[in-house]
Amino acid sequence: MGLGKRCPSAEFKAGLKVCCEHDKGRLLSAVLLLTVGLYACGSKKVVSNAPPPPPPPAPVATIDVSPSTVQAGQTTLITWETQNATEVRIEPLGIVEANGSKEVSPSDSTTYRLFAKGPGGVKDASIRVTVTTAAVSTLSAEEDLLASRGGRQDIFFDTDAFSIRPDQEATVRDDVEFLQQHPNLNIAIEGHCDELGSTEYNLALGASRASELKSELVHAGVDGKRIETISYGKERPFCSESNEDCWKQNRRAHVVALNRR
Repeated sequence: MGLGKRCPSAEFKAGLKVCCEHDKGRLLSAVLLLTVGLYACGSKKVVSNAPPPPPPPAPVATIDVSPSTVQAGQTTLITWETQNATEVRIEPLGIVEANGSKEVSPSDSTTYRLFAKGPGGVKDASIRVTVTTAAVSTLSAEEDLLASRGGRQDIFFDTDAFSIRPDQEATVRDDVEFLQQHPNLNIAIEGHCDELGSTEYNLALGASRASELKSELVHAGVDGKRIETISYGKERPFCSESNEDCWKQNRRAHVVALNRR
């Protein structure tokens, strides 16, 4: 007996329909998951690759003093400058402005320390003021002789200048001769200025005048160890009137005997 086509039974058709419906559902679920995954990937937050901000700049601090050596009771000028600081103090003075100057008169040798504090850290700097005590003793005959010259050994300067003028060279030679004749005599050269200009400017100018005369004396053969220099700027005028004749007298390097026994 030959075999003919067999028609699917009702049960087979029903099963096939169930399988198709099941596969269809699985396919829809896969498509939904893929769509959600793609959407999630597309909306993922991008992490920035920008570099971090630079650190705050470190503070900068400088401090200076002129003159650095004074006698007890005398004043000296401290100046300071800072950058990138939110708090500035000088020990032992306390809190100060970011930049400024201040006259001090320490009774003993003192170290002044500057602290500049800011977001970038702390910077410190320091200077020392040496206070000397004038010796109490009887002047030697040589020192008394120098004092008796009444300032004839002093060198005078032009306005805003510290170079030795040609008309002062004879006085320099006289000072050299006197010091060579009295080898046991030590001297101090005081730099003085007129009242024009700021305190800071005149202190620096007075120091230059004293140093210039010392250089001339040393160059001529005087031992530099016998000579000290100090600047008083405009603080100790020889003449107190406000006119040119008076200012001429104040623009000088004054030579005095120094007790260093």
